[in-house]
Amino acid sequence: MQRLDLLSPGLPDIQFVLMVLALCTSDLETMNAPHSVRETVFNRCWALMHESPPPVKTQERVLDLTLSDEITLEALVHVIRQTFEEHGFVELTWDHPPSEPTRESTPEARPLVERLEQWEPPPDNLNPPSSSSN
Repeated sequence: MQRLDLLSPGLPDIQFVLMVLALCTSDLETMNAPHSVRETVFNRCWALMHESPPPVKTQERVLDLTLSDEITLEALVHVIRQTFEEHGFVELTWDHPPSEPTRESTPEARPLVERLEQWEPPPDNLNPPSSSSN
């Protein structure tokens, strides 16, 4: 069983937001938060960054954080925590084994990865990420 403490995730904010949004848009049946709550979290995060309504198609429900700044990231973290808390969740759990990356970062994505590494450097106790882990 995988677990993510929403109040103390032990992740940099960018990783926390990306992970929660990935969970919210997944079709995991074993997640403790129901689909309706996950959809609300995604829709509220979308509304912070867009004036248009969120996409309906699952494959289009992705937030592009490349142009976001620290204030936007802090707002996303707040919205995620507040929305789950409103529905009684302080932890997300799901039953799905972690998987290895399916592909390496593209050359186009490398500048973003490097920018994110500068913005949120990995903790001292972790090895720096290699290009194959992104």
